[in-house]
Amino acid sequence: MKISVIGCGYLGAVHAASMAELGHDVVGIDVDEAKVEWLSRAKAPFFEPGFDDLLARTLATGRLRFSTDFADAAGSSVHFVCVGTPQKRGEYAADMRYVQGAVESLLDVLKVGDLVVGKSTVPVGTAAALAALVESKVPGALLAWNPEFLREGFAVQDTLHPDRLVYGLPAGADGDTARALLDEVYATIVDRGTPKVESDYATAEMVKTAANSFLATKISFINAMAELCEATGADVKLLADAIGYDDRIGRKFLNAGLGFGGGCLPKDIRAFMARAGELGADQALTFLREVDNINMRRRIRMVELAREVCDGSLLGKRVAVLGAAFKPDSDDIRDSPALNVAAQLQLQGAVVQVTDPAAGDNIRRNWPQLDVVDTPEQAAHRADAVLVLTEWKQYRELDPAAFGKLVKQKRVLDGRNALDREAWTAAGWAYRALGRRAG
Repeated sequence: MKISVIGCGYLGAVHAASMAELGHDVVGIDVDEAKVEWLSRAKAPFFEPGFDDLLARTLATGRLRFSTDFADAAGSSVHFVCVGTPQKRGEYAADMRYVQGAVESLLDVLKVGDLVVGKSTVPVGTAAALAALVESKVPGALLAWNPEFLREGFAVQDTLHPDRLVYGLPAGADGDTARALLDEVYATIVDRGTPKVESDYATAEMVKTAANSFLATKISFINAMAELCEATGADVKLLADAIGYDDRIGRKFLNAGLGFGGGCLPKDIRAFMARAGELGADQALTFLREVDNINMRRRIRMVELAREVCDGSLLGKRVAVLGAAFKPDSDDIRDSPALNVAAQLQLQGAVVQVTDPAAGDNIRRNWPQLDVVDTPEQAAHRADAVLVLTEWKQYRELDPAAFGKLVKQKRVLDGRNALDREAWTAAGWAYRALGRRAG
């Protein structure tokens, strides 16, 4: 099939290359000339394991290209909208300008029988309004909503081997036509027996925000338990292990620590609350406000804990911060808890050095006030305390005995409960973590 992908950021670029990998003829459209140039040279403007190889391979086939000209989308029969929906400045609501603009730009190239497919995470009600716009301007063109469920660090895998497909379809015969086109796009995936959920627009729009809200709630639940563990002397990691054996609960997303960040969970739960308020159903999601509050309290607590281990004052203390991306296997620093903590430590007088295997350049561009070094060894030189704030494999596998020779004081704060506490304490380190006893 001939496919266009509007928006070539993280979601769009991965989706475009993945569709080409499935055998389709794909053009990615983006208004950012530099981004298009990078992608056209098989250079990803972000860090994602496996994506560079996929990009180079699909560009070499001739089935994938990138452009800044919306006219190049003409001739495609399916048009995926993959632009961002950031949080509005000063509000909880999502900024829909980019989605609206992308669809309006497509109107000039749409023809009868074309399908516009929304993949962006949007407030419920968006798809119905956009479908009416498309129908009014190009009668016979259709719209479907097909939410994405990418995990940063696993985006290629999640696109080519998703755990489910969700189709938000129009009613009647138009729905049959849209379903057939989506089944053709995803034929390889559908034939594999991947579960498929077909729904109305509103349900499809809510799936992503509901899923992210559930995950955020689970993370904040275990972090609330961590607060109680600190008050009672209980161990939150053992608690999580014990309740995680219950298959109704499961162990995933029960890792207590610094909490969630990134470009999805925080803004999605806030946009969900805002939309519920607009619909007069705000009481249904009031619990998400506390989910958000618990998450933000973790950052404050980490700063307090750093001050405690530094003998009650951060002034002049050298602090190594290992990890800056909001999660491992990513260079995404949007709403990063690690960077928020690092900046607060510096404001309180600490001499902070930050390192991250992938996000260094992003930090230097966006947080110029922070001192960034390339390796954990550089960051730890003569440090009074070491904070592990992103659970990169490289940090989990550090040799605590050898690492201890670099620091001034063997004090480690495990912000993700990722380290082997026994190994670090055996090497002479004073170990602290959120929700666990001092070691």
